[in-house]
Amino acid sequence: MKSITIHGIDDPLAELIKSRAQLEGLSINKTVKKLLEESLGVKPRKKGINRSDFEEFCGIWSDSELAEFEDHTKDLRKINHEDWK
Repeated sequence: MKSITIHGIDDPLAELIKSRAQLEGLSINKTVKKLLEESLGVKPRKKGINRSDFEEFCGIWSDSELAEFEDHTKDLRKINHEDWK
C-alpha cells in the first residue's frame, strides 16, 4: 500500500475532517480514505448518510406543528366542482 502526504490543508478543512472522523467514530486517516473512496466512486456512499446535516432545512415538524398545518390547510383539500366546469 502507498502512503500519501498532503501538504497545506487549511484549518477549516482540517477541522471538518476531524469533526467527521469524530462523528463517525473513525480515525482521521480512515476518514480521509473513506472520503476519497466515496468522492472518486471507488465505494458508493450510503444513501441518506448526510440526512441529519440538513434536517434543520427540511421541514421536520413536531406532531403539533403538523396538526396546526393540516388545520390551516384543510380548505385546500376540498374540491369545488364548479371550478372544473
